[in-house]
Amino acid sequence: MTRAEGSGAPGVDPRELWLTPDPDRPRRGRRPAFSREAITVAAVALADAEGIDAVTMRRVAAEVGAGVMSLYSYAPDKETLLDLMIDHVNGELPASDPLTGDWRADLKAIGHLQRDHMLRHPWLATAVPARRTLGPRTLAFLEHALAALRPSGLDGGARLEVFAQLTAFVAGHVAHEVAQAEAALSPDRATAEALYLTAVAADGHHPELAEALASAGRPVTPDATFTRFLNRLVDGLDAG
Repeated sequence: MTRAEGSGAPGVDPRELWLTPDPDRPRRGRRPAFSREAITVAAVALADAEGIDAVTMRRVAAEVGAGVMSLYSYAPDKETLLDLMIDHVNGELPASDPLTGDWRADLKAIGHLQRDHMLRHPWLATAVPARRTLGPRTLAFLEHALAALRPSGLDGGARLEVFAQLTAFVAGHVAHEVAQAEAALSPDRATAEALYLTAVAADGHHPELAEALASAGRPVTPDATFTRFLNRLVDGLDAG
């Protein structure tokens, strides 16, 4: 594999990565003891367990029992490995579920699928927005999403934009959820934070905040919050 010419960024030409024959299938000689699939699976397991920063070529080589230099014929750098990892886990997304024909309902269902998927693989929320290469599994889910949006009447380009907007929203929301979970406040600290905001709202200098805090309470569970935000996004889309 070679770096994409003129890209100015690490990685290989996506045509070479996704459209060339399986690199695990040598023209002659013995089949190697490991494969690109095994390397990808090992990298995903590391990322799921320890976060994306734990994924190094040396760590992955140790997991599959290979010399680190031998990995470079399968993934010449971490950027390419990340492309492989994202496409591998995106194979978990259902790309053939029946569609209802109600594009808003179907798009909301897709948003929930994406959130559940990113929560299973928390590193995805920060990795996906930086990627540009779409592998075959990712393209299968994209095709499903574009089909879900067809009844909206939007042209193809607008449907691509809507799906990109949805994916960016879900990734941002999940990244926030994960960060909040990691920095969870103790009960005492949470109480102190609530009392602080109450005091600020009562000082007369923050009327908008006071009104917001005095409004009717809403469920604040992660699922309920995500659903409210998602509904506002999708219901507010202009299909004109």
